Amino acid sequence: MTQPIRWLQDEIADRMLQKLDIVKLDAKDILIVPDFAGKHLEMLAKRFPKARTFSITETGVSGFQMWRAKVMTNWRSLFAGNTSPLASYASSGRFDIPDNSVDLVFSDLLLQDLADPKHFLQECWRVLREGGLLTFSYLGPDTGKELRSLELTGLKQKNLLSPWDMHDMGDVLLGERFSDPVMDMEYLTLDYEKSELLLADIDALKLMHSDPLTVPQMSVLPQKLTLEVVYGHAWALGKHLAKAKDNVAYIDPNQITRKTRSDSA
Repeated sequence: MTQPIRWLQDEIADRMLQKLDIVKLDAKDILIVPDFAGKHLEMLAKRFPKARTFSITETGVSGFQMWRAKVMTNWRSLFAGNTSPLASYASSGRFDIPDNSVDLVFSDLLLQDLADPKHFLQECWRVLREGGLLTFSYLGPDTGKELRSLELTGLKQKNLLSPWDMHDMGDVLLGERFSDPVMDMEYLTLDYEKSELLLADIDALKLMHSDPLTVPQMSVLPQKLTLEVVYGHAWALGKHLAKAKDNVAYIDPNQITRKTRSDSA
């Protein structure tokens, strides 16, 4: 996503934090992916004032922006956290942090732009500690449904890279060993007075391949846009268990200890 839709990123992040109000979590280390110009860091620092933060920043966010955001939130984050660009994850497929290093992964409006969301979930599982929480939001397949009936030569619909609905996501979370997934969805309707604003948003949301349109073509554009916003969270529990196969879970031998009796018993 890009700057024109920044308000949406902030609004959805705020709704995600509201949903976290009912969750009991003592987060000492947090991964924010992506962190939009430090905005999410500020919100999470208020919720978890003693937490250390790791940020995966979107394209266009400067080091100075992140430094300023951390100064405005808390000094512990400034000196104890680190940042890396989202492009680095896209090329390597890995977050630049160690295994079992965070208690919370906070991901706002990213999954719909990933060709392989399952790999993203696997990375979240890798970096989460036992008992850690993944919370996320993304755009579902009904997003931009008003655009499907348009037949304009300069405007061709582009499918989201990840057209998973919330039921698909819930199944995949279980398949990737996350526990107790909770999924939720809502529709947001955006109304437009100017077609130029609509085009700017559908471009930022990556919903269409667009070329410059003529004035008559602009007149047939819809005046509203539907967003399907999917929310979810799930826990990383039982990380010492190998991935189940054929409904059988295998325990890591390193987790087996021998109980001995005291000589005085």
